[in-house]
Amino acid sequence: MNTALEATGLVKRYGRHATAALDDCSFRLPEGRISALVGPNGAGKSTLLAIAAGLLRQTSGQLRVLGAGPGEARARVGYLSQDKPLHPQLSIADTLRMGAELNPDRWDAAYAAGIVEQGSLDPRTKVRALSGGQRTRVALAITLGKRPELMLLDEPMADLDPLARHELMGTLMADAAEHGTTVLMSSHIVAELADACDHLLLLGGGRIRLGGGIDDLIGAHSLVTGRGDLSKHTVVESRASGRGVTALIRRDGPVGEGWQVQEPSLEELLLAHLRSPQAPALITPSTASTADRTAVTA
Repeated sequence: MNTALEATGLVKRYGRHATAALDDCSFRLPEGRISALVGPNGAGKSTLLAIAAGLLRQTSGQLRVLGAGPGEARARVGYLSQDKPLHPQLSIADTLRMGAELNPDRWDAAYAAGIVEQGSLDPRTKVRALSGGQRTRVALAITLGKRPELMLLDEPMADLDPLARHELMGTLMADAAEHGTTVLMSSHIVAELADACDHLLLLGGGRIRLGGGIDDLIGAHSLVTGRGDLSKHTVVESRASGRGVTALIRRDGPVGEGWQVQEPSLEELLLAHLRSPQAPALITPSTASTADRTAVTA
């Protein structure tokens, strides 16, 4: 399987003595996956996306985007930042024309206009007069109209009401399915991620702590409730529950008597790892960087 995004030992510092936003970050994202990028505030999610978009330069390490350097692949990448920068004095129609002029070889005018029309927006309306959700729709139309091979989305739906979020997420997912677009999307809305994404990157401490297909990562864990010895298992998190404990563990082997075992939800998996930053990382072989896979097999 080809690789859309691969980081090897990626480091980004914003000052010589500052704590690294990314610190020896390594992973690979296979082409065609719709991946959630999650982590606590300040984990480096926006930094990673901006480097991949060619807007920031890493301090050290390497990031390959569609087999090239981030700046070299910019024409094939769509990037939507949190602030969704649009020129306030331009109308929607002028904004779409600007998108066409900036992307002459890849622009799909009818598709971009259709996304705007779905929101019942008047193309003559100035960007400054749009609500936050309407600005998001126009910005997403620009991003999708470019027909990118890789989409980098930084909290794209944060300012949308539930109905608009559902509609635009459906548009995004339909586009990815039809064209095989790879998507890397940061979000704090776990339900949104569970419904839309098939891949996960959990970023913490500047590194990837969980990486792989969502089904694979959930399948590698068990949520157990009861009393007994868990010393032979990798315990991600354990907390009191009634007269026993509830613990998220890695499936290192059969669990002894006295435990009820069930599969965790994506939300339970994420929250347990977010609350337990000391838990060992788990990155599936398909998500490990080339250097990491080589080291393991050597």
